[in-house]
Amino acid sequence: MSGRPVKHSVTLRGHRTSVSLEDAFWHEFRSIAAQKDVPLNALVAEIDAARGMDIGLASAIRLYVLQSLKDRLP
Repeated sequence: MSGRPVKHSVTLRGHRTSVSLEDAFWHEFRSIAAQKDVPLNALVAEIDAARGMDIGLASAIRLYVLQSLKDRLP
């Protein structure tokens, strides 16, 4: 796994875009989508709709992954 961000293509509101995420975040994000039985692009759209304009999409995804992991702790 790389510690450097890697560009990943997603579709958001019918348009292809990319987000740069480290491998660890990308793999966990894909795992969360699979656990929720939600298409990855749908989860991206959900996060995009909830984020403020003062935060980038990649950062919003990282925070979503972090919160999901924290929610799993006892």
